Amino acid sequence: MLNKTTKFILNIFPLIICVLLSAQPVLKTMKRLPGTGQTTSYTTTFGEDADYNFNPPFFILNGNGTVTDTVTGLMWQKTDGGEMTIENATIYCDTLTLGGFSDWRLPNCHELFSILNHSKANPALNTTYFTASLAEYWWSSQKQANDASKVWCTNAGGGIGNHPKLETISAGGTKKFHVRAVRDISNPSTIPNHFINNNDGTVTDLLTGLMWKQVPLIDSVTWEQALIDAEGLSFAGYSDWRLPDIKELQSINDEGQINPSVNLTFFTGMKIGNYWSSTTLPNQTSKAWYLDTHFGITTYLEKTNKNYIICVRNGAALSAIREGSDCSLKYKFYPNPSTGKIEINGDAIIEKAIVFDMSGSIIFSSTPYCNSFILEISKSGFYVIQLISINGILLRKIQIMN
Repeated sequence: MLNKTTKFILNIFPLIICVLLSAQPVLKTMKRLPGTGQTTSYTTTFGEDADYNFNPPFFILNGNGTVTDTVTGLMWQKTDGGEMTIENATIYCDTLTLGGFSDWRLPNCHELFSILNHSKANPALNTTYFTASLAEYWWSSQKQANDASKVWCTNAGGGIGNHPKLETISAGGTKKFHVRAVRDISNPSTIPNHFINNNDGTVTDLLTGLMWKQVPLIDSVTWEQALIDAEGLSFAGYSDWRLPDIKELQSINDEGQINPSVNLTFFTGMKIGNYWSSTTLPNQTSKAWYLDTHFGITTYLEKTNKNYIICVRNGAALSAIREGSDCSLKYKFYPNPSTGKIEINGDAIIEKAIVFDMSGSIIFSSTPYCNSFILEISKSGFYVIQLISINGILLRKIQIMN
């Protein structure tokens, strides 16, 4: 058996990604999911979008035709590139030089949806930062799963949907589809999977850190009742469930799936239907936004109509992970608690070691290919180390007391 000692010097980095073992890698381009920007109250019932203030949008004008989104970490073109076909939009972004940068690209639909401001309408953008244009829609880089003639686009009203490529004026249609380029300020990270099943009826989204109830509540209800039911839910040991805002709800949509447009491996009880968000349509306040899981469009409906409820909470990505093992790995962590160094010894070769802080952020990842190593962590606190072997996975909480 290989017996080799490797020393890992760990530095604390900003929130980047949350990772657990799975089979389908996902590219993480957004550091955090922005809020909708909605701060006005439209009901006395608690639980609407404005009652929470998670990751409020915050942009910086760079003075060179670009805008930095400090929540997602993406940089955007301030003034969109105008109306054009989807083919030309792709070429436009790939060849654009702006602000001294030439690595622009066409955004995916979740990135594109992230800059919408749902306190505004027509356009649902903060025009202090993004120049208003005649655009009715903006192209994304993603096509409909079963029909490549349709492309996912955001619209000036604040929604997102799948539209025929030929609808735009330049392709012979009657509508104005514009392009807005985006670029990555830092290199995106690849995480092994979008979701993890917590085995207690909940799912953690490893891109956003949100925790979801796997199965929707049974009844379809009005919007006001949806707020009440979500706020009153106690499930899996948590009582801080709520109705998601429209950006949170759209974040679990899987554009690679239809009927329903979610990953049924994780959202086992979701079916084709309409799911309420907590977000009101600001210029028609008797209506609220919802997600339609036929394909994944977001649109709005009178609040007196009845839709389904999928509940969410702000659990850190590791909050529901039980310390332990799904295999026969036997490893010793000594001393634990520690003043900075922990020696780890075991009976199997570790192919990958990942250390998380308690927010679910990765602070270190390595491929030691050994069965004995030393962790050195300079910052006090609790951490979770994940050891991945051909024989399985082991999770262990450690404490540093410097």
